[in-house]
Amino acid sequence: MDTQQRAVRVGEHTFDVRIGGPEDGKWVLLLHGFPVNSSCFDAVVPRLHESGLRTIVFDQRGYSPGARPEGTDAYHLSNLVGDALGVLDELGVGYAMVVGHDWGGIVAWHLAAKHLDRFTSLVAVSTGHPSALRDALASSDQREKSSYIKDFIAEDAEEKLLARNGVLLRRAGVTADELKPLMEPGALTGPLNWYRANFTGNIADTLACPAVEIPTTMVWSDGDTALGREQAELSGRYAYSDYRFCELPGVDHWIPQNAAAALASEIALRSAMF
Repeated sequence: MDTQQRAVRVGEHTFDVRIGGPEDGKWVLLLHGFPVNSSCFDAVVPRLHESGLRTIVFDQRGYSPGARPEGTDAYHLSNLVGDALGVLDELGVGYAMVVGHDWGGIVAWHLAAKHLDRFTSLVAVSTGHPSALRDALASSDQREKSSYIKDFIAEDAEEKLLARNGVLLRRAGVTADELKPLMEPGALTGPLNWYRANFTGNIADTLACPAVEIPTTMVWSDGDTALGREQAELSGRYAYSDYRFCELPGVDHWIPQNAAAALASEIALRSAMF
């Protein structure tokens, strides 16, 4: 099925967007995380098209070459949420299902909670509701699992992560092809600024998110070394509509790439249940 490449202008920034699927299909917005751009969904999207869904994937702020503003504050969560809404507005999409993995999951929770008139349902992948993540940090091993963040907000993070052809990222599961765009001069700074802008200062206020009142699925994998079970399971406390928790055994953090069929099935199931 044909996929259309679009350059979508939102304010001062231009985002690389791909649209595909049946013209009469329900819209699904897919949001990637760190450090892989929207290519992480390459194996998911065709399966969604086969299920009759119409998809929008885009390289978010810091990942699209035309959307790499300078300064840490430009990457505040409110701007990331605004980008997603702006892309939908420019495409003339009134409402959609939203799917987010990793950092894209945080953005997706905020979209679903604060703009429920724009989204029919949510599939959060790996990353639990921000309040569940807060709870887990206080009561489980999540604080230890999240200890890498201090390295990501350091001034020399780019140099360390890209040293020796990005060996640290490759050890974490990022492939050579996924790493390639990040090796371009300055390309990693924007993605790291997501951490610097939102995991410094008053983190609780920045990440604070209301409960979600649209149908929600939480997909988590038991091989995830960054995001633990408790933050995933506790997310049900903050989902007030129909809620489903899906655990993928034997899968690592990179669910879109390494469990594409299972994820696509959960997205299709949720699309049929709202």
